[in-house]
Amino acid sequence: MYKRSTFDPLEAHLTKKQVTVITGMRRVGKTTAIRYLLDKVEHSNKLYLDLERIEYRHLFNQPSYADIERGLVQLGIDLSLPAVIALDEIQLAKNIPSVIKSLYDTYDVKFIVSGSSSFYIKNHFSESLAGRKKIFEMWPLDFREFLVFKEAWKPQIELEQGKPFLRAFYDLYSPLYEEYIQFGGFPEVALADSVHDREDLLSDIINSYIELDIKLLSDFEMTDSLYKLMLLLAGRAGSKIDYSKLAGILGINRHKVKDYLSLLEFTYFIRLVRPLAKGIDKELISQPKIYFSDTGVLNKLQKGLSSGHIFENAIANQLAYTGQLNYFEKSKSMEIDFILNESVAYEVKETPTLQHLNVLKYNTNTIGIPEYHLIGRYPGGAGFNGFIWGGNIF
Repeated sequence: MYKRSTFDPLEAHLTKKQVTVITGMRRVGKTTAIRYLLDKVEHSNKLYLDLERIEYRHLFNQPSYADIERGLVQLGIDLSLPAVIALDEIQLAKNIPSVIKSLYDTYDVKFIVSGSSSFYIKNHFSESLAGRKKIFEMWPLDFREFLVFKEAWKPQIELEQGKPFLRAFYDLYSPLYEEYIQFGGFPEVALADSVHDREDLLSDIINSYIELDIKLLSDFEMTDSLYKLMLLLAGRAGSKIDYSKLAGILGINRHKVKDYLSLLEFTYFIRLVRPLAKGIDKELISQPKIYFSDTGVLNKLQKGLSSGHIFENAIANQLAYTGQLNYFEKSKSMEIDFILNESVAYEVKETPTLQHLNVLKYNTNTIGIPEYHLIGRYPGGAGFNGFIWGGNIF
């Protein structure tokens, strides 16, 4: 088992009474994280249940809490002793929050749970367990984790985090970074041996997302409109969302487009980067930019997307793993790709130049951002080295 960066904070929370909630898109490694935590539990009074199995969903959907407790005892849990119960895909059992609350308040039970919908976790689930849980989000692998999974990670790599372009480092790791951009960061895709296997896995991930997350987690039927919207969004990665235009293309109303986008965002399929409000025109405030949570999925949905858009999408994800991400646009001549934590500006260019850096410096000075960096994919034009290579962002 390869250790994810989320494992340490998850393990630290294992000793807390609060419910440990792991949420994220299907197949990013939530089940692996749960099993990692259960292995750390020293006693044997522990239980793992996958709620995709109908018999376990039936157990928790019973109206009698006493019958639920009896069922857990039959599955091997002694409720008179400290216990750990892990429940995978909790959004599939509607009654689960109230059951957890009852057991949490009555017995010495530590719950570890996972779910694929942030809307369910942060709303319906949170209302029932206010003050009794902590949420941990899992995403596809960042580039550091990708190198670990490829067994290419070395301690000295840490020294180059966020540092200016170094040709020796680029030569060592650019082939792996290009693979990361093309196929994304789903763990099983990273571990696949061939391009054919990676492509098949990405198709399967998209299909399982549609069949399970969309159909089971939402009130929508999986219509052609939603799938067509996914394809349209893939072709617009890195662009501001024009709800009216999308609605016109699909032949549905604008509010339905917004509902679909909310569903895609809440199930971690897409990432919306919203504008930084500082000094921005009011009409732009409601126009987020669309990015996909995984570039492998993006490439699978849209084969003809430009390499520049794919690279920008990869950087959006890499930066978002480290903090709050916004963009800035006041006019066509006053744009900044990303603002991290409202204090650091980043501009993304495949082949960066000194001119790009000078424009970024002017724009950041104009709006009062104290720190700025240019990010590039390839060695800079005319031998320019004043940028951060994308593989240094982790």
